[in-house]
Amino acid sequence: MSQAQGENEQHDNASRNWVYLLRCSDGSLYCGWTNDIDKRVRAHNAGKGGKYTRSHRPVELVYLEACESREDAMRREWEIKRLPRSRKEQLIQAPANRAG
Repeated sequence: MSQAQGENEQHDNASRNWVYLLRCSDGSLYCGWTNDIDKRVRAHNAGKGGKYTRSHRPVELVYLEACESREDAMRREWEIKRLPRSRKEQLIQAPANRAG
């Protein structure tokens, strides 16, 4: 279900749904899902992403996970949002899952 990608790589958006974690300028973490990760990160940094990130820019992509379907991505986003911060940090630090 998951595949980590590097932040600087071109992402294959044609058939992917992504769950991602952003680190905001104040160190907080934001979790979301999208079918176009590059466009979504740009939107967050332009103030057109999630309401939370508008006041916490700039943001940095720190975790990325590919999902087979929109439903899988939404389910995984919900799971990650329920994790304590320490577990989210472990996801970010896992070598296979680092986005940056």
